Amino acid sequence: MSLYGRRATLPVVTPIVLQKRVIKIYSEDDSSRALEVPSDITARDLCQLLILKNHYVDDHSWTMFEHLTSLGLERIIEDHEMMIEIQSRWGIEEGNRFYFRKNYAKYEFFKNPETFFPAHLISLSNEINGAMSHTQILQMFLSSSTYPEIHSYLHAKEQGKKTWKRMYFLLRRSGLYFSTKGTSKEPRHLQLFSEFSSSDIYVSLTGKKISGVPVSYGFCFKPQKAGGARDLKQLYAESEQNRTCWVTAIRLLKYGMQLYQNYMHPYQGRSGCISLSTPVRSVSENSLVAMDFTGHKSRVIENPTEALSVAVEEGLAWRKKGCLRLGAHSSPNTLQNVSSNIAIHSSQPWFHHKISRDEAHQLILRQGLVDGVFLVRDSQSNPKTFVLSLSHGLKIKHFQIVPLEEEGKLFYTLDDGHTRFSDLIQLVEFYQLNKGILPCKLKHYCARIAF
Repeated sequence: MSLYGRRATLPVVTPIVLQKRVIKIYSEDDSSRALEVPSDITARDLCQLLILKNHYVDDHSWTMFEHLTSLGLERIIEDHEMMIEIQSRWGIEEGNRFYFRKNYAKYEFFKNPETFFPAHLISLSNEINGAMSHTQILQMFLSSSTYPEIHSYLHAKEQGKKTWKRMYFLLRRSGLYFSTKGTSKEPRHLQLFSEFSSSDIYVSLTGKKISGVPVSYGFCFKPQKAGGARDLKQLYAESEQNRTCWVTAIRLLKYGMQLYQNYMHPYQGRSGCISLSTPVRSVSENSLVAMDFTGHKSRVIENPTEALSVAVEEGLAWRKKGCLRLGAHSSPNTLQNVSSNIAIHSSQPWFHHKISRDEAHQLILRQGLVDGVFLVRDSQSNPKTFVLSLSHGLKIKHFQIVPLEEEGKLFYTLDDGHTRFSDLIQLVEFYQLNKGILPCKLKHYCARIAF
């Protein structure tokens, strides 16, 4: 009898090699970059890759967008979605694009739900007694068996007709419904408009360009399977706040807790494109304070009047140090002062030279209607002045920055000379710390960042 048995044959394990794909990404200024990526790369992983390659600061606002050029539609690609899978749905001749840019509003509804869910658009089920906070309403979207019901009038096309009709819509977990009889919510009067498990929600970029639409705030459902304009289910809201509420609620009902996990754990990607070496910076408006370093110990300046006085003195002293600023002071000619000051602020990322009011509006809209998103631009109506464009309350407001000349020196003001600044840099830095006459502090600047 042999003491040796036959050697067991172990199964051969073949490693799974992910196929590489080429993907083309566009930045805010329409410059592009082609990358070879794994076939299962997620939107968040791709953002991380681009942040690292371009040495950007990751403040969790970088976002991938799907832009359907021929249809004039765009949507946020959620962090967990796979990029190559989305690209595979495109037609060869459609000319669609992926955009990589900042969007400060992507998860803002988790921080400030009251801005996104106004009381007149929300009703609760009969099972819930008493009022609920906005945070509790948000929790219902994510995990509860009950749900907050979004409802309002929207403009839609009736089936088989070319005209638009104002109809009453309701959003429930099972889909989007419209009432065939006024504002009735009875089941026999509700008709399904669209479900969202196999569709994606897009925002329209065309505004009133579509014939017959009386309002500008469009959004639509598009099936994930390949299809053209005929497959779209388009809707138009009567205000930006209404549209934002509808789109946010649909995202929450469609993705649920996955959306919250994306927000809470931004680095838990699929394909492992994660690096702890990524520079992270998240600056809240409360972390910026005026400081006094003139004494033996530094101190926080809590008095707004004292803070303004110090800011003005510091700005003037700093201005005298630069040769460009010396040129501005030494010349009695205001035009020379203006040209010198342009050289000072033109290199700032928040300044946009010769863009129109509409272009400024679109740039802020693309980067998110969050309180404090801003940019500074040249005035079109008055070539000697500038304009501060600022997002607040889901609206974009424009404030004129007026130059003042006094004793051969040039100052800038937002409040008819009550508060004066030696240049636009000082003005922006002051309103980042102080609200002043503005509805909110300047928080996030809009910039066209190129690869």
